[in-house]
This record gives sequence, structure tokens and C-alpha cells, in this order.
Amino acid sequence: MSEPDPTLPFSTRLWFAWVCFFRVLFDATFAARAFAARTAPELLAGPASAPPTSTPLLESDAPKSIRSVSKASDKVPTPPPADPALQLLALLQRDGRFIDFLEQEIGTFPDVEIGAVARVVHEGCRKALHAHATIKPIRSEEEGATVTLPEGYSPSLVKLSGKVQGAAPYKGILRHRGWRATELVLPVPVKGHDSTVIAAAEVEL
Repeated sequence: MSEPDPTLPFSTRLWFAWVCFFRVLFDATFAARAFAARTAPELLAGPASAPPTSTPLLESDAPKSIRSVSKASDKVPTPPPADPALQLLALLQRDGRFIDFLEQEIGTFPDVEIGAVARVVHEGCRKALHAHATIKPIRSEEEGATVTLPEGYSPSLVKLSGKVQGAAPYKGILRHRGWRATELVLPVPVKGHDSTVIAAAEVEL
């Protein structure tokens, strides 16, 4: 009994090439496997050698080197929890009506009324912020002062603007001191608390 022909007919290869094109384009895991398989010794040996083994298509069957590539490409950073931010937003709403002020259309109000409301919102939000968070300026210099940023400064602490050329050190004018939270103390939520509720609806009977 003759051995089966290890080669594929042209029509099958044409269809398979079309399928692989889109799989490689949109499937990073499959692309990594195909890239590694293209240099496999059994494929480079040609039809005269022993029939090639099938390329693994399942994650569990793939070589460790390919599995490591697919795991790295599939790894997505875990987003931070939103509960503390929503809780702080609820405190700003409770003490300063922060959300009410932002959601109010103020375009038709006179500046005098807006100023009076802004003063109340500012006072309440400032109270809530100072009660639960410690905020300190990043730079100690006064705004408008000339500062020098040495080589190796942290871009997360200082944002450059204007004509940025060359490498540090940089010399410029401090336009904003920046803010940094050094402490955040929030109330412990009770059982069944829904952090997405910034302010409950109010019904008067």
C-alpha cells in the first residue's frame, strides 16, 4: 500500500493561503505560531524527507516558545478599581453639589449669579477635599519663577510645553506648580453600598 502524498493540491493551497492571510493579520497568537513554524526543520527538509507533522493549532499543543509569545501578546493591563474615585466624587457632590454645578447649563445665567453659586460649590468641595485627601504642590517655587530641570527629571511630575528642543537640562518658566496626592482616607462603605450611585434621588412626601 502506497504512502499518502504529503503535498497539497493547488486549489487547497490557494484556499488555505487566503485563510492564513486574514488569520495572520487579525490573530496575533496564530501569527506567532505561523512565524515559528516557517523555520521548523521538518518544513525546510522538503517533500523528500519524512511526512511533516501537522502544525499545532491548539494552545495546549503549541511549543513552549510559541506559548510564551502568545501569553505575552494576550496580556492586558488590569484597570484600576473605580470605587475610590466614585466615592470621592460622591463626597464632592454631597458637600459641594459638584455634579449639580457641572451638569447645570449656565450659559444663560448672569455672571453675578454664577459667581455666587461658584463660591458655594468651591467652599463645599474644598471642605470635602481637605477632609479626605492630602494634596501638596509638586514644585516648591512660586509660579512665574525660572526653574531648571536636570537630566533624568521625571516626565510624570513635570510636563514640558512651548518649544521643546534637545535634551535636558531644560530651563524655563514655571506656569503651574502641579499637585500630588500624598494621602487619601475614605469612609468604609457599608454592606450593599453601590459605588456607582453618586447621589441618590430625593423625593419629598
